[in-house]
Amino acid sequence: MTILAHHTAGKTAWKRAAKVAMLGLCVGLFGTLPAQAQEKGKMGFVVMDWFSTMYTTKFMDECPEGLTQSNDELWWRGLSKELRAKQTGNGLVQALARGNFAVNRGPNGEDVCFNPTIVKDPPMRTVKGKWAYGANLDGTTDGKATPKSCAHEKFTGVDGTPAVDNQLYRILGCAYGWRKQTGRHVDDNANEARRTSGLAMILVEITGVNEKDPRNSDNVKVSFYRSIDQYPLNAAGQPLPYASYRIQEKPDGTPMFGDSVKGKIKNGVLTTERGDVAMPFYGNYTYMHPTIKDMSLNLEIAEDGLSAKGMVTGYYDAERYLYYLLGQGFAATIHGDSCPALYDAFHKYADGYPDPKTGVCTHISSAFDLTAYPAFVVKPHELAKTRQASR
Repeated sequence: MTILAHHTAGKTAWKRAAKVAMLGLCVGLFGTLPAQAQEKGKMGFVVMDWFSTMYTTKFMDECPEGLTQSNDELWWRGLSKELRAKQTGNGLVQALARGNFAVNRGPNGEDVCFNPTIVKDPPMRTVKGKWAYGANLDGTTDGKATPKSCAHEKFTGVDGTPAVDNQLYRILGCAYGWRKQTGRHVDDNANEARRTSGLAMILVEITGVNEKDPRNSDNVKVSFYRSIDQYPLNAAGQPLPYASYRIQEKPDGTPMFGDSVKGKIKNGVLTTERGDVAMPFYGNYTYMHPTIKDMSLNLEIAEDGLSAKGMVTGYYDAERYLYYLLGQGFAATIHGDSCPALYDAFHKYADGYPDPKTGVCTHISSAFDLTAYPAFVVKPHELAKTRQASR
């Protein structure tokens, strides 16, 4: 019986693997898949791209002062004409190649990204426009201080939603490296790093899905995990849908991540309630695993089930985000901002969760665009138990 059970379990696993492979083959050949390919009562997604949500216009109306001054610009403007010509090759040496000069401009050659208080740069040029993407996170209409927020100026949503909070956009919206018109290369490079390395990939699992009508479910649970498997990609460089991804677990079998929030699906759009959710993150050679406070996910699932796109809103840990930005060192030279000015801006514009002792806000309102692909979320510890029971 043991041998028979083991043989049966092996056949089941083989059939599932063959099914997933066949699904991937169908996508490669025909580009379509049945919308019901997910497990009954469940949906799973793997996040591919994660972009800071930016409202940017062609003529930079939201940035009347112009783009932010970078480490590089502030460095070469502080040189004599002769020294500037020598160290930049008369402007022919690219900014990234002279990055070490630009960041090591402290009084005694200190790195101003690792020591952002060592010099005082001009204030960062921030967004002055009225419009932004995001959500009202503190519940106020006027931006006055509350027990969980500091006083700040509100935006109007691009869709007309009043009292939108997105101070991360206020800080970064005029920086070259985050604008859509200039390629959003900071986030794009981070996305590419995850795509090629498989590091800190986010898995989303939705349970309690209506089996008869998966696109309409009144009460679902949405959980977030970190994958230990890399994306299997098709010839176009996109993830194969319905691939299996194992979550990262602790030695005792509990997930390293796994925070959950309640939600509902209506006409294929998932909307979650707000809650504190830890997220894995890797990009630009830096790890950052923040807990996004008051996080909510709005995810629009394509009718064929082959992709999803949405937005995450919530309060991001300001110190963690600064650690990510400043820790990139000389590479920050090409982002289009100054590390000391960035440090000052984060402490000035952070608007969420005041420190009880100092009253200074520790989190910053934010919004992020994401794209995701359907996936099987595999929990190795649970799978091992199932296999053991079947023997």
